[in-house]
Amino acid sequence: MNKKKIINDPVYGFVSIPSGFIFDLIQHPYLQRLRNIKQVSMTHLVYPGALHTRFQHVIGAMHLMQLAIDTLRTKDVFISKEEEEAALAAILLHDIGHGPFSHSLEHTIIEGVSHETISHLLMDQLNAAFGGQLDLAITIFNNQYPRKFLHQLVSSQLDTDRMDYLNRDSFFTGVSEGVISFDRIIKMLHVQDGELVVELKGIYSVEKFLIARRLMYWQVYLHKTVITAEQMLIKALARAKELSNAGMVLFATPALHHFMVNKITAENFKQQAVHLHWFTKLDDNDILSALKVWVDHEDFVLSTLCRKLLDRELFRTAMRSNDFDADEMRNIRSRVKDYFGITAHEVDYFVYHQVIRNNAYDAEQDPIRVVNNKGELMDIAEASDLSNLEALAKSVEKYAVTYPKEIGII
Repeated sequence: MNKKKIINDPVYGFVSIPSGFIFDLIQHPYLQRLRNIKQVSMTHLVYPGALHTRFQHVIGAMHLMQLAIDTLRTKDVFISKEEEEAALAAILLHDIGHGPFSHSLEHTIIEGVSHETISHLLMDQLNAAFGGQLDLAITIFNNQYPRKFLHQLVSSQLDTDRMDYLNRDSFFTGVSEGVISFDRIIKMLHVQDGELVVELKGIYSVEKFLIARRLMYWQVYLHKTVITAEQMLIKALARAKELSNAGMVLFATPALHHFMVNKITAENFKQQAVHLHWFTKLDDNDILSALKVWVDHEDFVLSTLCRKLLDRELFRTAMRSNDFDADEMRNIRSRVKDYFGITAHEVDYFVYHQVIRNNAYDAEQDPIRVVNNKGELMDIAEASDLSNLEALAKSVEKYAVTYPKEIGII
């Protein structure tokens, strides 16, 4: 069987699968599950085209990794075939631990178990299934390989993961501010002292990349209607879990049922293999099928959240720079309680307070380094002749309160 296939990607055109091992990895059910998980969760309720998947994203990131390796080789950076295949495998697997709608399960049904933890567990399982062929990929992924630049291509502030999701999310949402010069950035990459650096002439492309990231967070990922929908989904799942814990039987697919009826913690998730088994059966379809059935549930809170979410009768979110004080929160909660005739406990499912943080560039953690013509290294914020990057390095905080529209504008 010829395993050197090509995939026609709407963002990059033809993407090549370079080896039989990479093909077999892509074909594994753990990777194929990502076809049924949306890349940007509930964002399609704001940008209807944003229905692309985690699978599309990891294929795109693999393509950019291949381009980066090809570029570095033209600059006399030696990368063995083994290192190349391991780096491609590492970027393919970087999202393997995501659950339905990306982050929603981390907050509700599987509390305290991050997708990073699940990714590591699944990588170990895959490595066993492939007879240790992922040893080097996992070492690179965990930043334990001496040639640090390979890990930086997988995970850093200028990695192939971020380059693809900015480009791809911009493409599918239609938000042009996210478009980046990924090809020029890749052409400007180099390696010095084992670390990934950017040639000085690529500085403006990297600046645009960081600015695009900041804008995409405000316009897409942290759009107030997007965070409203995501919070309503999280609260619907939390309510379902609460009812299930109280002994009520709710409709759920077998995979979702496992997480509804079991108390799963970070400890027992690692110790009991059955939890990971059922996790690999979960995707967006399990959640959506449950929401559709729960619309008719007798519990007012659960049915209301599910109906409003599926009908796109979303709550309203007020977002501002100064926090909401205790009196304002009491007023909102009181009005919601009276309007719906619900208990003080149930109000928590209708009123949410959040702190929203947007930090496009962290100069303290793994900074992007620029190399000048003399071979000297500088942080990109120092090398830039613009004040933009100093501003981008500062974390911006906003405060948000979400509540039902029925009670009027706060």
